[in-house]
Amino acid sequence: MLQKRACRMLVLSPTRELAAQIADNMRGYARFLNLSVQCVFGGVPIPKQIKNLVNGCDVMVATPGRLIDLVEQKALKLDHVEIFVLDEADQMMDLGFIKPLTRIANMLPKQRQSLFFSATMPNEIARLGEKFITNPVKVEVAPQSTTAERVDQFVTYIEQKEKQALLTLTLQKGLSTSEIESCLVFTRTKHGADKVVRHLVAAGIEAAAIHGNKTQAQRTRALDGFRAGRTPVLVATDIAARGIDVPGVSAVFNFELPNVPEQYVHRIGRTARAGRSGLAISFCAPDEKAYLRDIRRLTGVDPDPFPLPKDFVAQAARLPKPARKGTGAEHSDDSHDGEGGSRNRRQRGRNPTTRRNPDVKVSPAGKSRGDGQRRGGKPGGRRGGRPQRRAAENG
Repeated sequence: MLQKRACRMLVLSPTRELAAQIADNMRGYARFLNLSVQCVFGGVPIPKQIKNLVNGCDVMVATPGRLIDLVEQKALKLDHVEIFVLDEADQMMDLGFIKPLTRIANMLPKQRQSLFFSATMPNEIARLGEKFITNPVKVEVAPQSTTAERVDQFVTYIEQKEKQALLTLTLQKGLSTSEIESCLVFTRTKHGADKVVRHLVAAGIEAAAIHGNKTQAQRTRALDGFRAGRTPVLVATDIAARGIDVPGVSAVFNFELPNVPEQYVHRIGRTARAGRSGLAISFCAPDEKAYLRDIRRLTGVDPDPFPLPKDFVAQAARLPKPARKGTGAEHSDDSHDGEGGSRNRRQRGRNPTTRRNPDVKVSPAGKSRGDGQRRGGKPGGRRGGRPQRRAAENG
């Protein structure tokens, strides 16, 4: 029997998008069962969430921040939790989440089942996790930090200031020839993601950005457009690398290499899903070579060289200047969030189609992105020390 303002199973996710996805899947699994599923996260009004919890629920999927808000407002009790689940457990036990996670764990009953899931689990994070679990059984579907075998991995060594031109030219060619159907572009910062979108939109490429500075409506619109195929390019911070399942992603671009090598595994894991093949291209600036060495050491894979397009400098010089702010597809319906939506529609009117650059090649000569072969190689050295990990925005 359900307890009022309580749940039997608690699932914590680092991001709003992943929480919503988990809840949707659980509702599908429980379609013919008498189980209630609630999902709570920030960025949306809390009164409706409070109302939905009055009679309790079987499964609660939440981000840590909003969960604590509900507990503090006495809208939810955690002393009836029977099963505690952490998805993307390494991220949840990282520095940005460890304090709220510890606080939540202290509210849970001592007698419970705990289940932690992650594609990567560094030793230092695993040791930290021992405070939340007792004598755990470890199940590995594949060795930790293994990249998908059907992802063909490439790297281009290039100056930071030339990355945008290379990305634009590569996408113009790939989208116009259907070599790329949809792709994720990862940047290290929120500002960087918005800047990339402005350049792509100016060049006639429909793109949207998703990160923690976007409103929930913008984030949902960007992801829905990407899933539906209306927006072929989604530019993201690592918020989208964690568990978001979008079918049909044919390519992943690391516009900037992650400073934590495990993030690379999560990023390129967005492609080559459900038995498909995929392409992962990383742009490596001179000051990012140490990050690339870490990635090679972690994965045991040495990405193949990806050459610059023919006449790259001349083609780059012909690219238009970036569009104004607020021109991404995530702003297309922002009638209440400023003028971004109208500017985006006007921009698309000026650039209705993707302009083709026939000299730009997406796959290097002699290389097939669909051959399903992993690229082997000797791992590189490792630089001294590792930068602090940063948690994805959980809203």
